[in-house]
Amino acid sequence: MFREYNPNPRHKRVGDCVIRAISTATNVEWEQVYRDLADKGLEMGDMPSSNAVWGCFLNDIGFKKHLIHDDITIREFSRKHKDGIYILATGNHVVAVIYGTYYDTWDSGDEIPIYYFKEE
Repeated sequence: MFREYNPNPRHKRVGDCVIRAISTATNVEWEQVYRDLADKGLEMGDMPSSNAVWGCFLNDIGFKKHLIHDDITIREFSRKHKDGIYILATGNHVVAVIYGTYYDTWDSGDEIPIYYFKEE
């Protein structure tokens, strides 16, 4: 199930999907996630939105990375995963799935994720 949601305080919809997804999945304010990722990026010498930075950040806060081996859409993934909190990555987009509902500023349900992080 899709739910339109945008935690960005300026309601911007482009360029901050990593921050929006982490904010949504962790229930932490968008601004705080932005700061935390910026700090992690500075520590790692990389951009806050790089896969390495936000992946490391998620590991630090208790999420574990899993590869997806099937061609499954975000919509299908959310229907099959009603048991937890996930952050899915498609290669150029990131979205939160919380107990079977995917939250985004647009219906990204047809996108195909290649990996996800699950809150452990």
